[in-house]
Amino acid sequence: MEVILAKTAGFCFGVNRAVDTVYEQIEKGGKIYTYGPIIHNETVVEDLEKKGVSVINSEEELRNITEGTVIIRSHGVKKEVYSILEEKGISYVDATCPFVKRIHKIVEKESKEGKVIIIVGNSSHPEVEGICSYVDGEYYVVESVEEADALNLSKEAEFTIVSQTTFNSTKFKDIVAIFDKKGYYSSVVNTICNATAERQTEAKEIASKVDAMIVIGGSHSSNSRKLFEICSKECDLTFFIRTKDDLNSVTLPDSAELVGITAGASTPNNIIEEVQKYVRTDF
Repeated sequence: MEVILAKTAGFCFGVNRAVDTVYEQIEKGGKIYTYGPIIHNETVVEDLEKKGVSVINSEEELRNITEGTVIIRSHGVKKEVYSILEEKGISYVDATCPFVKRIHKIVEKESKEGKVIIIVGNSSHPEVEGICSYVDGEYYVVESVEEADALNLSKEAEFTIVSQTTFNSTKFKDIVAIFDKKGYYSSVVNTICNATAERQTEAKEIASKVDAMIVIGGSHSSNSRKLFEICSKECDLTFFIRTKDDLNSVTLPDSAELVGITAGASTPNNIIEEVQKYVRTDF
């Protein structure tokens, strides 16, 4: 089987930095926690758990910690989490992606200046939950053109529009266009990170010319799901998998000769290599 592997597949800068941070802390010893999964990849989280790293899933759990070090996940956390860490005197290392930190600063500054903040993204995603906590005033979260169109806001207000770093870049433009159409006075800060935009563009290009497309990512990985969504529009035979084992249930037609492979920003290289080898030799 002939394979086209996306050059941008695999760990992005922010994810690589966060994962390296955890392994560095493991080397130093002591009890280690991550606030939420450090990244959205089950294989990585399971490996860290085997090495003694525990995942904290709530502020209540955080308040019960009496020793050890907490690592802030790459997606960032709510502002209140930092308050608890400081109040309890808990040692922590901040592995929030710098691109996410940038959005925190933007919405905090703009909202304090009286702007209404529009956050384009998934309201239940931890990155977006964290962004919302930095807004000092009115804000809205929208994920679709339909949601944006349904908003009935004051045209006297000033708006600042930002995006979840891993959002679909085409959808973001479509949503911004709705606000323009409605005549809202808004400033737009495209906070989709370059790695995400490049990955989406390359995935779309590959999917448009292959017989089948494989997207590798964690079950809860937002950017991986966005890649699957983009590729599915270009290639009818698009599959979302976590590891090569998921390909055991996939059957391709005899006419399929060219397969494309891409992977989300939280997918380790070893998993990508295993999938690529399997597709070339055993698919």
